Amino acid sequence: MAEAVKVLPPEIQDIIEVREWDMRTREGIKRFMELKARSLPSIALNNELVFEAEIPLQEDLIAAIKERHK
Repeated sequence: MAEAVKVLPPEIQDIIEVREWDMRTREGIKRFMELKARSLPSIALNNELVFEAEIPLQEDLIAAIKERHK
């Protein structure tokens, strides 16, 4: 999932802040629970779980980012 975010076009990279949590840490588990995620991989945008248990198509991920960036 992180790779899907890392390969986004530069104009999208410029408007996002990427944070990853390791599920082997307390912080990662806490964040997973805060988002009410049920499975991995997951992507949250603006603290909203948007993609869960799927790696989105690049177009879908870009559209979701742009929609929330307005």
